Amino acid sequence: MKSWLCASALSAGFAATSASGQTQAHAKSANELILAGLRPGRSTLAQAQKLFPANMRQTSLESEDAVQWEDTCRGTAVRLEVDEKKVIQSVTATWLGLKQGDCRGNGLRNGPLGLSKLKTGHGLALNDPCQRITELYGPPNSHGPSTRAGRELQLMFYAFDRAGSDVPQVMEVSCDLARKGPRDDFGGRVVEITLAFPSL
Repeated sequence: MKSWLCASALSAGFAATSASGQTQAHAKSANELILAGLRPGRSTLAQAQKLFPANMRQTSLESEDAVQWEDTCRGTAVRLEVDEKKVIQSVTATWLGLKQGDCRGNGLRNGPLGLSKLKTGHGLALNDPCQRITELYGPPNSHGPSTRAGRELQLMFYAFDRAGSDVPQVMEVSCDLARKGPRDDFGGRVVEITLAFPSL
């Protein structure tokens, strides 16, 4: 369970930048509970199946405790890992590695797997400017470069264990540096968010 997060951190080759002093000084910081309408540690697979319609492609992954919904029109996906009781342990919303097709007028932001729907409880969504991450959550515990599907990414890692056992403990956000827009000051755009419970 959650070996993907360990592997991600290792492959990123984090220059584990400590942010403890910066976090205390940062005026805006928040702990996160929800991603894509689901709360790791409390929401169930049955609730997710109601949230994402049957016409979205649902695929079983490499193990029985992982499932993914894909919208190849928009190039988005939601991946879940569940425990033996089918309680969700992690949620990953991604805009990576999926071919985008013709949405036939629906646009990228509509529908259950639209970009604006795949967001955190504090409103961080796929395709947001990456500067919004620190505006909402403060400096990360660690960060570093990574690559995936031939893209240069920046990963930001947050541990929310300071908030107690009632919240998901880990959040990882990937930014695609090539998706920088004309109004982005730095860091490109958010292309993947993972929220996991409990801590590793």
